[in-house]
Amino acid sequence: MRKGLLFIVSAPSGTGKTTLVEKLVQRVPDVVMSRSYTSRAPRPSERDGVDYNFIDEKRFSSMVSAGEFLEWANVFDHRYGTAAGDIDREQRQGRDVVLVIDVQGARQIHERGVDAITIFVLPPSFRELEARLRQRSDTNATELKLRQRLETARREVAESNGYDYLVVNEDLDRCVSRLESIVVSERLKTTVADTHVTDIVAAFRPSES
Repeated sequence: MRKGLLFIVSAPSGTGKTTLVEKLVQRVPDVVMSRSYTSRAPRPSERDGVDYNFIDEKRFSSMVSAGEFLEWANVFDHRYGTAAGDIDREQRQGRDVVLVIDVQGARQIHERGVDAITIFVLPPSFRELEARLRQRSDTNATELKLRQRLETARREVAESNGYDYLVVNEDLDRCVSRLESIVVSERLKTTVADTHVTDIVAAFRPSES
């Protein structure tokens, strides 16, 4: 059984990255979305153990001290992290894991030398992103908070050129199809070819006499 790949998907808040990845895992077998840990309280529509692992600040700090996180970051006054053990368990089962994390988390994983395929999702334009943020019913943002999110988006997009792939979420289905193509393409690389393919190639090698 091959070890699963690790994909990172980053995007500014309001770009639709979580929805994209949720649809991706529905389409592609053996792809799972990692569930992050967070210190913030759940929103009315969110469920513990489904949307996030909701924990208090004390436990989050304890996990940080114990080195349990592959990455963690402060995002809009709350802490979010990815447990290394959760990722390793899925990969050992041959499943590809997608992390939906911001550029801070992606940078940490890169600095740790962890192999990952990175994808940055762009909104169609800055103006469109601003409109989406204003329309989001779960934002409840004051004008100041909105401006903070937009300034964060500027900084995040400035780092997008360091990612392996850039895709634009102009049309949801088209964007999901592009993500699917990336996953399939990465799976077909010879460095991750499955055992069946490896056996076929080996059969063509000259026998030693």
